[in-house]
Amino acid sequence: MSCNWGKNIVLSIFGESHGKAIGINIGGVPAGTKLDMEYINFHMERRKPGKNKLSTTRKENDEIVILSGVVDGVTTGAPICALIYNEDKKSKDYSVLKELIRPGHSDLSAYIKYRGFNDIRGGGHFSGRITAPIVFAGAIARQLLEKKGIIIGARVKKVKDIEDINFDNNLSDMQLKGFWKEVLPTLDKNIQNNMEDLIEKTKLEQNSVGGVIQCIANNVPAGLGEPFFDSLESTISHLAFSIPAIKGIEFGKGFEMTEYYGSQANDRYYYENEKIKSYTNNNGGILGGISNGMPLVFSVAVKPTPSISLPQETVNIKTKKDDILKLNGRHDPCILSRAVVVIESVMAIAILEHLYNGGIE
Repeated sequence: MSCNWGKNIVLSIFGESHGKAIGINIGGVPAGTKLDMEYINFHMERRKPGKNKLSTTRKENDEIVILSGVVDGVTTGAPICALIYNEDKKSKDYSVLKELIRPGHSDLSAYIKYRGFNDIRGGGHFSGRITAPIVFAGAIARQLLEKKGIIIGARVKKVKDIEDINFDNNLSDMQLKGFWKEVLPTLDKNIQNNMEDLIEKTKLEQNSVGGVIQCIANNVPAGLGEPFFDSLESTISHLAFSIPAIKGIEFGKGFEMTEYYGSQANDRYYYENEKIKSYTNNNGGILGGISNGMPLVFSVAVKPTPSISLPQETVNIKTKKDDILKLNGRHDPCILSRAVVVIESVMAIAILEHLYNGGIE
């Protein structure tokens, strides 16, 4: 498996959903960086399972155990290795998957690629649980970025067919930080209530729903990105598609821009106190693969959680016949509320990858 990413900030993830632990190695964090563990644990808490009625009933502490690269809370310059132990496992719920393939999951493709040796318990290495170490790395990246005034926040733009309101050009730093405190962050609180009602109803029906997460980064300097193959969009997309359940991505207005004329799509400029700004941000702060100084904005499509309790048609790989799967287990009816912080982490790591050139001042 390819579990390594990055050139300047280097990540290597490991572990399985029902293994002893999951974890990450992070290379490239400058020596002398004091880690704010309260800040890190705050963001880890946002992703943690079993904390509210919209989540799975699996409960994990997600406590970070740092093995190397940090002494007395300060980075040494060596790779940071961290573990998160898996404590609330019910692997017997997945024994049926030794024969039956879950529709919509990685089971079939992994079974073929790894000749049946892949870990099926809770999805194994393909599980969304592996995003916990990414949030840890993202929290470290965010600390470094916030020293430069870069603030990142994400909201749930859509759950199934219920959509939050749009914003004209940008959101304030305070609004982005406000998203951090919400279970299901939206701009319109009435829409938020409708989304929560739909998720609860879906949970009772033993089904699942997906939606769209929109992520924004303010105060990103212009000039980040290396066209053509290491553009800022490419870096963000590469990381975003490493997150289970992500099936699409767009920057700024994205696919909606195909309905515009050029005169509507172009972000027209003006001067404000000798600084160039734009009236709109349809391109999401990236042009030519390079940041242009406007807020970075991208959205991802998140598919419904594939593990559901409703009976589904599938195949039995032991008998080689058609079969019906009735899956027990603890699954999120909608992962959006826990995934927002993961997508924010993707943004943070991607920006730091392009910002980092031998040291952080």
